[in-house]
Amino acid sequence: MAGGACTGAGIGPRDIDRVIGIAKAYVTRVGAGPFPTELFDEVGDHFVDVGHEYGTNTGRRRRPGWLDAVMLRYAARVNSLSELAITKLDVLDQLETIRVCVAYEADGQRHENLPYHQSVLHRSTPVYENLPGWGVDLSGITERSQLPPEAEDYLSFIEEQVGVPVDMVGVGPGRHQVLRFAA
Repeated sequence: MAGGACTGAGIGPRDIDRVIGIAKAYVTRVGAGPFPTELFDEVGDHFVDVGHEYGTNTGRRRRPGWLDAVMLRYAARVNSLSELAITKLDVLDQLETIRVCVAYEADGQRHENLPYHQSVLHRSTPVYENLPGWGVDLSGITERSQLPPEAEDYLSFIEEQVGVPVDMVGVGPGRHQVLRFAA
């Protein structure tokens, strides 16, 4: 929670001008628990292999899934995010179609916000929007203007779904592979 940063730093919340949320272009999870967008197919394997999604200490495979805008919306709201940094956009380079979970369906109801009880997540199926992939290696891109239109559309879709602007994007593992959008 972003609010805890003020307490830990010994400053008041009014001294913070920006709260940057960091999210991968897809989702991973460690351990048990509900994960509506979890993938058990070749796309999930792609996320794990290309994204190097293995635990640092244990070496265990992380659980992969599509980006979950419902969870990201919730995180943005409870942390009062002013902007987003999307990492590992390059992991999506080779995908023909990119899916984003925009809602859940459970017990005949559509949930566009995070359900109040975890048990609903266990029964949920994701509602996806499909976006076209870009089929271009992003790892050499150094400026936003070089992003393919489909990658821009993906980032714009995230902004629209979450209600927070994307200010930074990671297109590879190196520090030099972080694109900063705001002036």
